[in-house]
Amino acid sequence: REGPLDYLTLDYLAEVTLSIMQKQRSRDPRAGYATDFVQLIERVLPQLVEKNVKVVANAGGVNPHACKDALLAVIGKAGKSGVKIAVVEGDDILERLDALLQQGEEFRNQDSARPLAEVRDRVLSANVYTGAFPIAEALGQGAQIVLTGRATDPSLVLGPLVHEFGWGPDDHTRLAAGTVAGHIVECGAQCTGGNFTDWRSVPDLAMFGYPLVEANADGSFVITKHEGTGGICTVDSVRHQLVYEMGDPQRYLTPDCIADFTSIRLAQEGKDRVRVDAVRGKPPT
Repeated sequence: REGPLDYLTLDYLAEVTLSIMQKQRSRDPRAGYATDFVQLIERVLPQLVEKNVKVVANAGGVNPHACKDALLAVIGKAGKSGVKIAVVEGDDILERLDALLQQGEEFRNQDSARPLAEVRDRVLSANVYTGAFPIAEALGQGAQIVLTGRATDPSLVLGPLVHEFGWGPDDHTRLAAGTVAGHIVECGAQCTGGNFTDWRSVPDLAMFGYPLVEANADGSFVITKHEGTGGICTVDSVRHQLVYEMGDPQRYLTPDCIADFTSIRLAQEGKDRVRVDAVRGKPPT
């Protein structure tokens, strides 16, 4: 409602969330997804249709088809025909886990190097991260809402960029730039003052402006927010979020690429406008 928007991206999944959703699905085969996402779509559906805003979210959790069915129900109830929904599958490997172990995949713990077999009897949920290209493919098929399971947080933004700019799997530098863009905005208003040491200096905390990515085909982009909203968008507010959940700064791993966070260049381009460029990327592991 605050201004122009092409894509709305929403990240619902922490890793512990998946285990909670898996427990919910074990009790009810229709459960296991983010129910508040369905409520959100029901509330903003008239604006989505009017403005033709596309939505990408990993709200499907461990039961994306049940989430899709719930979305179709509220869309039908609102009388809005022609809203296409795509589901990206492939992340849930719980039923394939034993076969993969038998084939020699050890799934060693990244910290301790212990094989998964030691705790297999306690495993209730098993998901791999999916990337941006299935999301881009869904958008290319005309989907207005793309629903995924455990897609990576940045891929929700990178997918639309791949779709819009035609980036390929070998465009590692541009993919890394889009990954950085997705990482910056994945936690919503955290980069516009919500995850900020100097929070006392942030104006109008009650009306945070959610971040916008103004992206270019060369991989450079600007982080900003709609005019008249609260919060701030400065080099400091952006870099506070940039180092959140980063891991090795030279090897930010995704299914699509490796992003080198030591290469990122930030510059204040104007009031509430931060330009990000010079991101380097490498092929995925």
